[in-house]
Order: sequence, then C-alpha cells, then structure tokens
Amino acid sequence: MDSALSLEGVWKRYGRFEAVKDLSFQVEKGTICGFLGPNGAGKTSTLRMVLGLSEPSEGRISVLGATDGRMVRDRIGFLPEERGLYRKMTPVDAIAYFAALKGVPMGEGRRRARALLEEQGLGPSMNKKMKDLSKGMAQKVQLIASIAHQPELVILDEPFSGLDPVNQQGLEAMIRGLAERGATVVFSTHVMQHAERLCRKVVLLAQGRKVFEGTVDAARNQAPRALELEGRIPAEAAAGLPGVASLESQAVDGEEAGVYAHRAALAPDADPQAALKAAFARGLDVRRFEMKQPSLHDAFIVLTGGDR
Repeated sequence: MDSALSLEGVWKRYGRFEAVKDLSFQVEKGTICGFLGPNGAGKTSTLRMVLGLSEPSEGRISVLGATDGRMVRDRIGFLPEERGLYRKMTPVDAIAYFAALKGVPMGEGRRRARALLEEQGLGPSMNKKMKDLSKGMAQKVQLIASIAHQPELVILDEPFSGLDPVNQQGLEAMIRGLAERGATVVFSTHVMQHAERLCRKVVLLAQGRKVFEGTVDAARNQAPRALELEGRIPAEAAAGLPGVASLESQAVDGEEAGVYAHRAALAPDADPQAALKAAFARGLDVRRFEMKQPSLHDAFIVLTGGDR
C-alpha cells in the first residue's frame, strides 16, 4: 500500500536539546493513525516538521510524495493544538474563508460549509457569531474549516483536548467519516482510549523516540494479561498461583475484615484457568475471578518503561 506520510531517521534539535530522535515510521493512504505519547514526547515537533513549519535537523520526510509539506499544503488539512477562529465571523464565513486559502472559490466554500455544518448537527448555529458558540461547537467548526477543501491528508494535534465526552464522540465520528471518504488521518493524543476506538495503526513516542509502530492489537500484546481476584485471599497465596508474574493488592472496605482485591499480571505463556483450578484446589475463598485483556494504556506503560 502506498504511503501518504513517511519519515526516515528524523531528528529535531533545539540547541543541545533533542526533541525528536532518529524517528522513522510511515502511514499508508486511507489509514487512521494515532500518534501517541505523553506531553513533551515530541509529537507536536514532529507534526510541525511534517507540515514544513520547521526543518528537521537530520533525516528525510515524504508528505504525499513531496519532500516538504509546504509543496502540497493545499492537499493537507491541519487542526493545531492551539485553536482560534475569528470570533466575530459566522461558522459559514469562517469555513469558507479557510477553504478559499486552499484554493476553493468562496461560493463553493459557502456551499460546502453549510452542508458540513448540517451534517454535524450545527445547522441552527451556522449564522451565529463564533464567540456565541460553545467550546465543543467551536471545535467542530474549526475541524470543518480544516477539511472543507477536501484534503487527502488530515493532521490533528490533540483534537480531543478540553472536550466533554459527548463532543469527543462526535469528533470521533467525524474522524471515521474522513477515512471512509478516503482521507488519511494522523492525530496526536496522550489519551489512549481514543486511539483504541479509532485507529488501524499507532505510533508510540516517548522522550522523542519511537517505542512502537503497528496495529492496536499488536501493541496490546506487548503488555501482560491480568487476573482480578477477590475474596479472603492473602497476598502471598495469590502471588503463589501458577503463572502470576507480579501482584497488586488492596483491602476491600466493608463489614468483613480480611477481604482483598488482587490484580495479578500473568506471564506471557500462563493459563488463567490453571490459576483458578489451583486457587480452588488450595481452598482459597475466591468470590470473584475475572480475566482482563491489556489496554493500549497498559501497553504504553510497558513499552515506555513506566514513562507516563
């Protein structure tokens, strides 16, 4: 599959500080790719280089076949982390204006703006002033403004920041819609749940370096499965069950003393049923037993060595 975006051995230095270190990855066309990492991991520095807003100190970047994002900027949509639209403009005017900057005639831009606003449930607000919209509505308008010119590559920097759960769901639906129409979407975030729901592929970054590139399932497989046990089970007894690699325990508040909840990380080849059989064979008071598959957040903690 052809790549919409490719980085090879990219470094970014600010004086002696290395923000991005030997970064290589690629994003295939039509993919939703999560660019993940904690704050300060180098995500925004990387996206600025992709867009041509900053020069890499070393390495090569290919964006839609060009060596500089500025050469294909009319084919890219970008939502920056620091947002801002002209507060006295209406959503229709703002969207049409930004589309015009990408070569779309104003009349066509207004037509697209109205259609996209209706599609996102913002029809009743399309002629209000931006300053009168809620934060979630304004963020939707800004995303629409970044895609009204129908870009092939859409780059979103922390698009979910500051949104409530309802607006986050709406934004996720918009991102899925972009991919369904054939666009490639790269979004940065430090919240793993969004990537789990949206992404075919993820790139995990920590302290400027790539620690993983691949599917969400492949990333999850880097973390151990876990058993959750509850009952009158001493920690040493839970830790001694077959396949248990490590254990976290806490007392359960209630009328009955001595009841604990344990979360046991399993060794890669462990059989959880063997642990359950051993617990009953040893007469342990098991009141709850549940297998937990690792989340993307669990995998990230493992892959970064605990860098949150």
